Amino acid sequence: MSLPYRSALLLLAGLLVTALSDYAAAQPITRPVTIVVPYSAGGGTDTVARLIGDQMARALGQAVLIENVVGAGGTRANERVARSQPDGTTVLINHVALLAAPSLFTNLRYDTQTGFEPVGLVNNAPMVLMGRKSLPGQQPKDFLEWIRAQGVKANFAHGGVGTNSHLCAVMMGNVLGFKPTFVAYRGSAPAITDLMASQVDLLWDQATNGLPQIQGGMLHGIAITSTHRSDELKDVPTTAELGMPDINYTMWHGLYVAKGTPQPIIAALNGALRKALSAPGVETRLKALGTVAFPLDEQSPEAHARLFAADLERVAKLVESSGAKPSDAQ
Repeated sequence: MSLPYRSALLLLAGLLVTALSDYAAAQPITRPVTIVVPYSAGGGTDTVARLIGDQMARALGQAVLIENVVGAGGTRANERVARSQPDGTTVLINHVALLAAPSLFTNLRYDTQTGFEPVGLVNNAPMVLMGRKSLPGQQPKDFLEWIRAQGVKANFAHGGVGTNSHLCAVMMGNVLGFKPTFVAYRGSAPAITDLMASQVDLLWDQATNGLPQIQGGMLHGIAITSTHRSDELKDVPTTAELGMPDINYTMWHGLYVAKGTPQPIIAALNGALRKALSAPGVETRLKALGTVAFPLDEQSPEAHARLFAADLERVAKLVESSGAKPSDAQ
């Protein structure tokens, strides 16, 4: 074999190795991905997970499966991901429950602050205060005046201690200067059912869950925590409009992987998430659920980490002010 021919072969082999290395670096996830949902199928978090999962699968070129791991206040799902292999194939989607867990439970088998790598922020939903149809008054301001006058006599349903519905009511009580009387339920669905039956007075819940009942006239929409009125709930004033700007609670989802996951893998997942959120039809679907995707400049892992750290402290203070005492997760 002549020297020029051998040199050409070596050059070709080198180019092939480089190309394969570049391809491997560009495709760091080579197996199906599982998104772990801490709640039952059909709920708000599950719906969002399935919506973005379908789109992320196309971006990654891998199947994206949804696994509902329910129980122990969402901590079973959190633990499942925290203790998984740090290879990016097991992803957690969660909201405030992840942040509230260390304030609520004494037997966590993972560290909330150090057990996860943030992948990116998904969607941000305002909270809506809903009232039973038989509340005295005609307008949101009338219902608010009734709440102020009733104070502890008015009862608030919630989907469990440390949930969005619980902590938003705690925040309202802090702002208005009273300790809410709570009625606990095993999730938002039974709470909304009893609210429609006038068994309870009030419920704060994410707009994703309350839209159909308010739009259908089965419940009163009293206030929304967004900075402007929702197109889907145009008759519901913001908390700022009602003189309560300090009630600024929003429910947001983020994606997480186990600590130690390599940065190229996190970058690949984040890129797939960004593509999913910008895919045709996704914005419309999210809007129909009463929620929106985070702006592009807030979808990075770094932005996610900043919000996580800030809200972890805020949620801990809300749990403390509620009087809830930590216990074992069951």
